Amino acid sequence: MAELTVITNNMSESKYLIDFHTHILPGMDDGAKDVEESLWLLRQEALQGVDEVFLTPHFYASQNSPMEFLKRRNQSWKNLSACLEPGLPALRLGAEVQYFDGICSVEEIRHLRIVGTNLLLLEMPFSRWTDRIISNVIELNGLWGLQVVLAHIERYMPMQTDAVWERLRAYGVWMQSNISFFENWRTKRKAASLLTRGQIQFMGSDCHDRTVRCPKWDRVPNQVKNVLMTNSASMMMQGLNTDGVHLEYA
Repeated sequence: MAELTVITNNMSESKYLIDFHTHILPGMDDGAKDVEESLWLLRQEALQGVDEVFLTPHFYASQNSPMEFLKRRNQSWKNLSACLEPGLPALRLGAEVQYFDGICSVEEIRHLRIVGTNLLLLEMPFSRWTDRIISNVIELNGLWGLQVVLAHIERYMPMQTDAVWERLRAYGVWMQSNISFFENWRTKRKAASLLTRGQIQFMGSDCHDRTVRCPKWDRVPNQVKNVLMTNSASMMMQGLNTDGVHLEYA
């Protein structure tokens, strides 16, 4: 299992709420269309008590190379950062990388990790995973020092066996779930159980817009937030350097 690599500072160990998965960067994907919508989403995050937001637009290898994606992301960040206002959460650049065959042979993928960490948010196929896919994810976890975090795991659960999840966890793959997993009355009990047992490391709003897919942290019970903010992965994230927007590949 890859250990979390962070750049530490002297941040206190008070509880710190991170939205690990968002589509707030303007004009990058099917998320915020412009800076105005991005700012609206960030204001909602602040009002709902979020301390830091990870900006994780979709990366599709069929559309961009990692370096082309980073150039687009950096321009989007420059457009947004010019309009930021006081009182918004801290921001950190990243990506939601869609799994593709051959991912373990593309070393530039490591540049899509969450800035200041070795965490790579990975979107999996919405189908039953083959042994090859599972083996590739296990190989990627630790390759180039990466720690793989599977995005919104609840979406894949109906298609995978328990043995698949046990195998991935045994090899140290981490999990992220969306707020909706904890909000839906059909799934919230299972979500809370997985979080309490340490089988979910991070939570995200996966917010995209100001209508249907907006931040909903105000719907997450405080007890769930407390468990989330005090698990080992979240506690390590509290030591991250506050500069999460390095533009090394502009």
